[in-house]
Amino acid sequence: MTTAKDLFMIAIDLERAVGQGDLSLALAGAELIDLIRAGTVGLDGDHIVPGGPPPLDEGILDEAAAGLTRQLPYERVEDWLWRRGRNLSATYQAALEESGELTPQRSSRSPFGSKSLQPVDTPARRRAADRWKDGEPVLTALAVAVGIDDERSDDGTGLDDEAVTHVVAAVHDAVRELEAVRQRRTIENAAFANIWRGP
Repeated sequence: MTTAKDLFMIAIDLERAVGQGDLSLALAGAELIDLIRAGTVGLDGDHIVPGGPPPLDEGILDEAAAGLTRQLPYERVEDWLWRRGRNLSATYQAALEESGELTPQRSSRSPFGSKSLQPVDTPARRRAADRWKDGEPVLTALAVAVGIDDERSDDGTGLDDEAVTHVVAAVHDAVRELEAVRQRRTIENAAFANIWRGP
């Protein structure tokens, strides 16, 4: 089970209305952190530098590793989040449904579109729940970044690696940037509607 899958499972378990763009950015960050921890990549300043071989048999994480830029100039963390994060939450949802780890349920309220998804009680789900219950620092920091749990604080403590800390900070920045874009569009749309309504 990867950090991204754990984060996705936690988002579903807590049934929070998480923005799909926000979650996708955090999932891309979680993948990058797992690749850093596996030694597949490292960071040189803000650039992702290829390292050792990719993880084996990790599904979507293997796809992430295959999509790394392996020639100069290496990709910046921020650029990775936006490129890799495009529709990534939908990718995880489809993969988990296909593997039988998520099942659709009838419900009037769902943070993941028109149908409600229920995680199947598997060892992987229990591991994700244990990480969350134990307050694992990376999972907590990424969850706080997307508003999955506002009651938990993310003061950066517990993150034991400078590269990991950098990625978490980049996720926070990207989510704030996405929210600023949303607010700007809302203001522009309201102004446009006022023009059409007239005085």
